[in-house]
Amino acid sequence: QVQLVESGGGLVRAGGSLRLSCAASGRTFSGYYIGWYRQAPGKEREFVGSIKWSAGSTYYADSVKGRFTISKDYLKDTVFLQMNSLKPEDTAVYYCAAGRISRPTAFWGQGTQVTVSS
Repeated sequence: QVQLVESGGGLVRAGGSLRLSCAASGRTFSGYYIGWYRQAPGKEREFVGSIKWSAGSTYYADSVKGRFTISKDYLKDTVFLQMNSLKPEDTAVYYCAAGRISRPTAFWGQGTQVTVSS
């Protein structure tokens, strides 16, 4: 069974940085996409970015391009979300998700809170 565990959230001032981790286990992830999503209070969950596990190709929402970077550690089956130049509007619960392209959000982690103060 696939398990995804996020960590690294916290409180940071605007302009600061945080790095989130998503530790994946339960299967080999060849052919999978590992994505980051976020949900702010009162808003729908939105796509932040993703990485194709095998190829390492990355994709980002326009709102985070140039500020956020997704990377992975093959040996630890962990995906990272490096967030720089954080803004108050980045405040949300951040989730990682995994799945094949036909269903990229088949599995979800429990989420980690990121709060950016102005």
